[in-house]
Amino acid sequence: MIKTIALALTATALMAAPAMAAAACSGSYALDKDWHTEQEINDYNEDLLRGKGVDVVRAEQWGGCIRVWVRTADGGEEMQFYEPMGLRRVQ
Repeated sequence: MIKTIALALTATALMAAPAMAAAACSGSYALDKDWHTEQEINDYNEDLLRGKGVDVVRAEQWGGCIRVWVRTADGGEEMQFYEPMGLRRVQ
């Protein structure tokens, strides 16, 4: 009985782990979606992050965050998440 409960708790924790690892952001963007296209907002966010020194390859709105692909020192790309209003990197 105790092994069954422990197994159930472990399985539940493992299933919830990916959800807890997802970046959480406010979803408030500087540009209004009623007045700007998604591409205009993505371009704007790229420019803002480049102004902060982030080597952005491309950006998009994703789950309330700005999801960006950043060029790494070895020439590859790495996905990162940023808070839209404060441009704080989210882990």
